[in-house]
Amino acid sequence: MTLITCPQCGNKTEVLIRGRCRECFFQNFAIAQLPRVIQARVCATCGARLSHGKWTDEYDMENIVLKTVEDNISIHKDANDVQVCINTKQITPYMYSAKVNVAAKVEEQTVTDELFCEVRLIRESCDMCSRISGGYFEGILQIRAVERTPTDREIEICLEIIEGIIHRMRAKGDRLAFITEKIRSKEGLDLYIGSVNFGRHVCKAITEELGGTYNESPSLFTQKDGKEIYRITFSVRLPKFMPGAIINTGTKKIIVKHMGKKLTGIDLTDSSRFIAAENQIESAKQVGHIKDAVYAVLVAEDEQELIILDPVTFRTVNVKKPPEFLTPENEEIPVIRIEEELFLLPSECKKINTLKG
Repeated sequence: MTLITCPQCGNKTEVLIRGRCRECFFQNFAIAQLPRVIQARVCATCGARLSHGKWTDEYDMENIVLKTVEDNISIHKDANDVQVCINTKQITPYMYSAKVNVAAKVEEQTVTDELFCEVRLIRESCDMCSRISGGYFEGILQIRAVERTPTDREIEICLEIIEGIIHRMRAKGDRLAFITEKIRSKEGLDLYIGSVNFGRHVCKAITEELGGTYNESPSLFTQKDGKEIYRITFSVRLPKFMPGAIINTGTKKIIVKHMGKKLTGIDLTDSSRFIAAENQIESAKQVGHIKDAVYAVLVAEDEQELIILDPVTFRTVNVKKPPEFLTPENEEIPVIRIEEELFLLPSECKKINTLKG
């Protein structure tokens, strides 16, 4: 076997690594590099961290320090099977120390190193908090109701839906999912929102949950670099009748299941399915709600009818027996009085997500 002379130390070796013997190559080899002092830029308001020019939500200072150290470690390009262990220690409220142990394989040899650094926390305001404090908004979301004022409970549920959307969108990195201002009025609620995309998500979620419709109207706000900048007004109109409401259409009494462009419900007389366009029920009026139902004693039944004891007059009343009716073990069934008439509450009503008050 021919031996090669190392040009650095003069020793004979079987193979050169980048022009040097193995001992000379690893003598000054640095498997990793880390600045002695690094800065972690953190939002003083929401705790977000600036990384690679982008603000990301963080909720734990230890994680912020760890990720900051990770972002600043440089691993040698020839290292394989790299293992990094970081241990941090808080020195002051604005300073941490970190010890980093690195192990890897280079040229089939295991190499280790131990690095130390100081992490200094720099408090500032992130992009989102700066926009919120400056009153920034790209759209206005108006929550209204058809021919009525939204109830406090409806507004509360809308805000719960919006908070859920904010959480999900922020988790995906969308930091424009925020509300700058909330204004409650006798007509409903106005929200000044951070982005058009956020507004569309909110409108879709509210109408899917509560019914109703929505539309959007752009208006020219300004021009920037020759480009027209628009603000969007989103108008959510909650339905005239909410799920669980009982309405009189003039010919039928219907339990509302959902109301958007069409109303779907259950005919209180025979438990059949009911569907109507909005213009077909313009004169309909709410006459009750399924939460007003009470229990009555089932006296007798046959193939066509049920005989029940009116819980108010204590007289027996005959009502039509609905399809697939199951006799309850305690012989009590839910009934509701609508315009002095007693009706059996269909079992399907248990599936309706009611909202009253």
